[in-house]
Amino acid sequence: MRSRFYKGGGLLVGISLLATLFLSLFATGLPSFAQSEKSGSVAKSMLKSPPADEGIEVAPAPASIGADVPVTYFGPAPSSVQKELIGPYQLLKAGKVDTDAGTITLPLYKGKLASGETVWYILTDTNDKGAAEGLGLNYSAKLTYASVGKAVRVARQEKDTSLTFQAGKVDFSPERQVTAGDVSSPFPPKVAKPGSVGDAAYSPLIRVENLNNTIYNAPVLAFNVSADQINFCEGNPNFKLVHDKVLKICPKEGTVTLALTTGFSFARPVLYLSTDSNNELPAALEGVTLAPGLNDVSIGRDDSAFSAVERLFTFTNGPTGKDNPQRQGLSSALVDGRSPLNILGGIPTIATDYSPLWDLNVGEWTQKAIENGYRSRLTEEFAILGMAQKGWLTAPGGKPYGSSGFIVNCPIVFRFL
Repeated sequence: MRSRFYKGGGLLVGISLLATLFLSLFATGLPSFAQSEKSGSVAKSMLKSPPADEGIEVAPAPASIGADVPVTYFGPAPSSVQKELIGPYQLLKAGKVDTDAGTITLPLYKGKLASGETVWYILTDTNDKGAAEGLGLNYSAKLTYASVGKAVRVARQEKDTSLTFQAGKVDFSPERQVTAGDVSSPFPPKVAKPGSVGDAAYSPLIRVENLNNTIYNAPVLAFNVSADQINFCEGNPNFKLVHDKVLKICPKEGTVTLALTTGFSFARPVLYLSTDSNNELPAALEGVTLAPGLNDVSIGRDDSAFSAVERLFTFTNGPTGKDNPQRQGLSSALVDGRSPLNILGGIPTIATDYSPLWDLNVGEWTQKAIENGYRSRLTEEFAILGMAQKGWLTAPGGKPYGSSGFIVNCPIVFRFL
């Protein structure tokens, strides 16, 4: 990519959730916010493989804006000299990123369960720095601390280099559905059902016991199906067989193309891949797999010792309007049909505390903040924390700001700046 990016400046959208689930998640109540669009259900056939954002909404403007010379006159981005400097940089190097389409094409791996079922998966992150560099994966030292309970499954490398997993099945046959709330309260949704569900033992994290117990982030994209059954090399996959983010999958070539999500990290626009969540609600909204094993990962401890998570920030009642340059949050995702533009904490090249396991901090703009005109698009962690410190942001229902209890597995892929 050229320097046109460096100087410029999923859809979280379904069987209904059980009443007890909503009571436990939203006992404090969530805000209402007026919308001009009707709410309604969206069937799996419409949601399973949503198109990338119409134009990458967060892509920086050309450096030539306001200058007397064209963009071709500008030199290479500083990030081409040193990755930590401003400019575009691909973080997950294992695949090919299409920044215009918002996709990544990754190697598709074939393994099996100890009980014999075929497992199709990808690799995105590891706690082994050498393996990360050699395979083009994200390095995350924090993954070491996730090896508690069922959060990390055990795998073993075979003589042919394939992996055999001790446990962890995923059912991709359910129909993903999301029904927004009433016009005045689109969030939380009336119905939220994920399109893929793991069993009690499933987590995307694996520990390869005969490879120094190295931990990998290895989300499952298809399960107990043959290569011929998922041969969708030209696209239009059968989503009763594969993960919601799959756009193309081609076992004979060993590749899979996946839809990415736009967001920010410390004010830098990014693309990331969503694959799993520990809870039915965010799994449905994000279009990812429900992974019960992730419930054993401790949350709320951010960057303290032995914490496996980083924080990701979203909003229940941010500005809406598909073309509104300030739009952001869950209500906008539901009614505008675009990314919620979440804010990630530390990512590689910006910080040392990266983890693909994100502890979701859900914020609600207070009525006073809205009346004062303070509600706007936020793009970096400490601006959000400052708003919370001053009382302009709270947790839903006016509760103290902090962890929601939700974890989303979202490997970082690309940095625009």
